[in-house]
Amino acid sequence: MDSEETNITIDFNADLGEGAGEDELIMPLITSCNIACGGHYGTAGTMRNAILLAQRNRVKIGAHPSFPDTDNFGRKLLTLTKQELKETVSNQVLRFYDVADREKAEVHHVKLHGALYNYAASDAATADAVVEAVLSTNRRPRLYVPHGSVLHKKAENLLPLSFEAFLDRNYTETGSLVPRDQPGAIINSPERVWQQLVNIAVNNKVILPSGKIISLRATTFCIHGDNPHSVAILRYLHDSLENSPLVLDR
Repeated sequence: MDSEETNITIDFNADLGEGAGEDELIMPLITSCNIACGGHYGTAGTMRNAILLAQRNRVKIGAHPSFPDTDNFGRKLLTLTKQELKETVSNQVLRFYDVADREKAEVHHVKLHGALYNYAASDAATADAVVEAVLSTNRRPRLYVPHGSVLHKKAENLLPLSFEAFLDRNYTETGSLVPRDQPGAIINSPERVWQQLVNIAVNNKVILPSGKIISLRATTFCIHGDNPHSVAILRYLHDSLENSPLVLDR
C-alpha cells in the first residue's frame, strides 16, 4: 500500500471476561473490549477484573450481553418473547453499568454476543427488543453492529453506531458469518487475517472462501478472545500496521 495514502482510523476489539485465560495478553493489543455481563458468562467479579484491566491499558469498555444461556455459551438460538429478551438484555447491561460506575469507568459501547448478535442482525423483532433494551437503561452507549443489517437500520438515529467486521471468521454470500460448525469457518492464519483487514478497511470488500467478493464496510474489527491464535494474530497485525495507512484509534 502507498505510504502517502490518507490514514484510515480503525479499532481492534475482542470479547473478553469470558474465562478464556488470555485477557492479560490480549488487552494491550486492542483498542476496545466487549466484556461478558452474565448472559453467557460473567459475574460482578469477572466484570470488575476485566474493567480494571481495560483501564490499565487505556482500552475502551463495552458491555457484551447475550441470550441467557450459560450452558451453550450464548451460541444457541433461544425462543424468547420480545419482552423477555428486552428484559434480559436491559438487566445485563444495567449490571455492567453498575460495576463500571463503581470503578468510575466510562462505558463506551454495547456489542451483542453469539447467537443473539447473529439473529438481531436479520430479525426485526429481535433487533427492536435489543434497541429498546439499551434505550431503557437511560444511557446512550455506542452500538457495534454489522453494516446494512436489520439491527443497523433499527438503531440508526436512536443510538450512535460503529460498524463491525470479524477478522478471524469467514463470510457467506449473504454477509453473515460461516457457522462455526462448518469447515473453514475460522481463520487462524495471521497473514490471511491481515489481508481480510486490508480488504475491508481499505477496499470495503471481503473475499469469500469461494473466491467471490462481496461489499463490507467496517471501522471496528473483532478478533475473538477465545481463538487460541488471537495473541499471535494481534501481534502480527500490529507489526503490519507500521507500513500501512491504517491507524489504531487510541
